[in-house]
Amino acid sequence: MTTKQRFNSIVAWFSENQPEVRSELHYANPFQLLVAVILSAQCTDRRVNMVTPPLFEAFPTPKALAAASFDEVYPYVKSVSYPNAKTQHLIDMARKLLADFDGSVPSDIDALMSLPGVGRKTANVIASIVYDKPVIAVDTHVFRVSHRLGLSKGKTPYEVEQDLERHIPLEKRATAHHWLILHGRYICTARSPKCSACPLTEWCKKYTEDNFVSSK
Repeated sequence: MTTKQRFNSIVAWFSENQPEVRSELHYANPFQLLVAVILSAQCTDRRVNMVTPPLFEAFPTPKALAAASFDEVYPYVKSVSYPNAKTQHLIDMARKLLADFDGSVPSDIDALMSLPGVGRKTANVIASIVYDKPVIAVDTHVFRVSHRLGLSKGKTPYEVEQDLERHIPLEKRATAHHWLILHGRYICTARSPKCSACPLTEWCKKYTEDNFVSSK
């Protein structure tokens, strides 16, 4: 099976069976999504969704968050991973939004990455969800699933991102991130992947290799 055939088959399956998927983070506007994605780094969406409602109520706008002190914000995010760093990132991000972007979340990837706490993955998430940009965010789930399925051999998230964007059609890229991350979260898990329940085994490189070895 060629790489192109593998991509085409997997994209076709997802397109037919999961045509509409979305982020599991809860948000009402681009600013809230940006806050939620910053908090979600190495933290579950479930935990973030527990934290954000009171945080958004206390600091509903970039202006409100930018005016807050560390001690005012920290209690709201103390239960997420790396709360000290993320508290400061949120405050600094809000201040830069006001200073450089008039309080609006930018659509440009480089502009997004200029914000404190925003790396390439976060920037791609915002750009694809909010602005429907044809980019794919590569987190640990997407990285793992892409390697197992045989969609990429990239050694870095950026290399995997390039492989995915090279083969996935423009109009599918904004959705493809959600396909892969949810597949990695619920089926192709880091430990004990649920191969018996996976609909993609026909095209999965690792599944084929493992079963070829075990059949010898």
